[in-house]
Amino acid sequence: MNDLANVILTGIGATALIDLWSIVRRRLLGVPAPDFGLVGRWIGHMPRRFRHDKIAAAAPVTGERLIGWSAHYLIGIAFAGLLFLLAGPRWFEQPTLAPALLLGTGTALAPFLIMQPGMGAGFAASRTPQPWNARIHSLLTHLIFGLGLYAPACSISFYP
Repeated sequence: MNDLANVILTGIGATALIDLWSIVRRRLLGVPAPDFGLVGRWIGHMPRRFRHDKIAAAAPVTGERLIGWSAHYLIGIAFAGLLFLLAGPRWFEQPTLAPALLLGTGTALAPFLIMQPGMGAGFAASRTPQPWNARIHSLLTHLIFGLGLYAPACSISFYP
């Protein structure tokens, strides 16, 4: 399989795993699933405004759900591409857990430093009602994303 296909399938698989985790987390822990429509709204407003006090209060954007879900999966693929750049193409032939977990956990910096402040939740969810709870859930979700990078790569590596 070629490198681009490996990256795309790995990114999709890892992102799908965190979506599954969101369902499990909602049922077991009562934590609401992320609203990717609000992510799409934030992205839709970016040409005019990056930071909002509360993205839910911003005017809706046409197609915001599609924009948000598409961005969610494209970002997952981009992070798989970053793994490709950092670990190299051989990693996809013989994946190991450590690079995937390290990168997955490191991807939590994106919401902490960019997305949450931009959407009005503050640096690392500091403006939310329970910042540490939000941070722990974000770190756990991104750790699961790391597992998700590893698992599809393992199955892909069986099909040269």
